[in-house]
Amino acid sequence: MSIHRFAAALLLLAVAGPALAEDAALERTRKQVRMLDDLYKGGIVLITKNYVTEDSDVPAGVAFKQLFEAAKKNGWHEVRLLDVTGEPYNDENSPAEGFETRAVEQLKQGEAYYDEEITEEGKRYLQAATAIPVVMPKCVMCHPHYEDAKPGAAIGAMSYRIPIE
Repeated sequence: MSIHRFAAALLLLAVAGPALAEDAALERTRKQVRMLDDLYKGGIVLITKNYVTEDSDVPAGVAFKQLFEAAKKNGWHEVRLLDVTGEPYNDENSPAEGFETRAVEQLKQGEAYYDEEITEEGKRYLQAATAIPVVMPKCVMCHPHYEDAKPGAAIGAMSYRIPIE
C-alpha cells in the first residue's frame, strides 16, 4: 500500500469512525426499545390473562404505569401508554404534540414501529413508538370502546424516550 493510500485510509477512518460509532449506538438503542417493548407488552398480557378476572381488578396498564414512573425516576428511560383511537381511556394517555402525534399518525396508517432521533442539550435520544392492538377479549373489559376494533389495528401505543449511549 502506498503512503498516499495509507494516509487516505487514515483520513477516512478519522472522519467516518465517529459516525460509525454513533450509528452503532443508535442501533443498540433500537434493540433496547424492542427488548423493553417485548417485556412490557408481555407483562401486561400475562397479568391481564392470569390476574384480571373482573371489572373491579386493577388493570395491568395501571400497574405498569407505576413501573414506567420508576424507570423514569431512576433515569433509565421514559415510556408512556398512548391512545391511538382519539377516545382515550384516560386523558393522560392522549399523545403529546410533536413526536407522539406524528408517531400516532404513522401507527394509524398500519406501521408497527416509528422512531426519531433528537438531540437536547448536547445529548442524543431515541424517541420510538410501537403499536398496541387488542390482543385478547379481556382487553375490552376495561376498554369497551375498543370492542369494534379491527383485528390487528392499533388502538394504543407505547411511546419510549431512551438516551443513545
